[in-house]
Formats: sequence, structure tokens, C-alpha cells
Amino acid sequence: MPFTIATWNINSVRLRADLVARLLREEAPDILCLQECKSPVEKMPVAVFAGLGYRHMIARGQKGYNGVAILSKQPVEDLGDRDFAGLGQARHVAGRLENGVVIHNFYVPAGGDRPDREINEKFGQKLDYLTGMRDWFHAGKPERAILVGDLNIAPREDDVWSHKSLLGVVSHTPVEIEHLAGVQDAGGWVDVTRTDIPEGQLYSWWSYRSPDWDAADKGRRLDHVWATPDIAGAAHSSRILRTARGWDKPSDHAPVFATFDL
Repeated sequence: MPFTIATWNINSVRLRADLVARLLREEAPDILCLQECKSPVEKMPVAVFAGLGYRHMIARGQKGYNGVAILSKQPVEDLGDRDFAGLGQARHVAGRLENGVVIHNFYVPAGGDRPDREINEKFGQKLDYLTGMRDWFHAGKPERAILVGDLNIAPREDDVWSHKSLLGVVSHTPVEIEHLAGVQDAGGWVDVTRTDIPEGQLYSWWSYRSPDWDAADKGRRLDHVWATPDIAGAAHSSRILRTARGWDKPSDHAPVFATFDL
């Protein structure tokens, strides 16, 4: 049976519970993966989502920071989480659907403002986190798996509004792109979004600092949907719901969708 999965950095699931509910009502993905929930699991608005048909949730949370959740219409088995780079932060959770497909939901560290690990500890943590992901997938090649989340890297030149301007900006630096490619290669992951939409500028994030984000359109594609080669061919209908960035009191990210005929 086909199913649609969406990923969205919600920037506080409690503050924006109404926006999540709107997405669930209007778009009705079978599975919604959230990042930056900024809430302990026990305080997430589970009842709101269950009332809309999303009765299954696995999540990892912490007060005020990070946090990831998988909301699903169908049962999902909790497969645990990994603390890459030993940061002690809620940035990963994995689940298995009844059809055997494994879903990894990631929130990769943003990396701070300076792309230099010698003067910016957060940038070093980001690179170490990606190295941990790479080593884990290299040690155990994933099968029948989907990886989604805010990976906080826009890898392609057309994933940013200006490749030249952003080469020295965290999220598009060569060293970050190289580390992300290492993760992708280690797992054999296929970039589903770009397989479906191979050409043209494509963004999922627009800064709050822009007074008119839509007109300026200085975006970056930080949110991703990947799949292992054994199921990547079943993916289609990828899209980014840009209009959600313009909702009332929005997240600075837009949801990314893909459908799998499995």
C-alpha cells in the first residue's frame, strides 16, 4: 500500500501545535516526522494528534531544545535512538512500520555561526555528529529504510539562493557537504527529493531575519528525504509545501513530502 511521509522542523511542537494540526488535516500524510520539538515527550500535544487519526507516536525530547518525533496513522515500532558524537541531545529516533520499512528521523546540529571548529565548538560537534552517522551506516548497511529530517546542510549549488555567497556560510561549506556525502555514501542513500525534482532552485528554509522572505527568496534546502536503493525506486510525488512558511507564526522551515508505493 502506498504511503506518504513528511518531514518538518516545527521549531516548538507545543507553540505550533495548531500548525501541525493544520498540516495533518489539510495534507494528511500517513507519517509526519518532526524536528526541533523543544519539549519533553510527556508534554508534547499527543492528544491533539491522536484526535486527527495519528494515534501512534515515538519520540525523544528535552526541555527547550532539540527533540524529534514520528507521528503515524499506522503502528510504528520504536527501534530506539543513537547519540552520535556523545552530545546527550535528542536528535535521532528510529521506528519500523508494519510493512518492515524503517524510518530514521534526524535533527543534525546546526553548527553555529563560524565554519571553523578551532574557534567554534558547535561546528566541530556538527562534523563529529555527521562522522558518527557515517560510521554507523557503514558498519550496518541499511535496507528498506527511509531517512528524513533537518540535516542542516544544503549540498547542491541549486539548494541555496547563491552558491558563491554562501560557500563560507555554515550549512553550505565544502567541508559540511563532504561530510554529508560521506553519510549518504556509507548508507547507499538516494536523495529522493532531488531524484524527483532534479533541476532548479529548491528550498525548504527561509530565515526569520528576512523582512519579506517570500519576495527575497533567499532560501536553502536543509530538509531531506532519503531512501535506500532497494525502495528508492518506489518513491514519487516529492514536493515542498512552501505555503506553510507563510502561515501565521510559522516555523522557518517548510514541510517536505514524498510518497512510496510499498
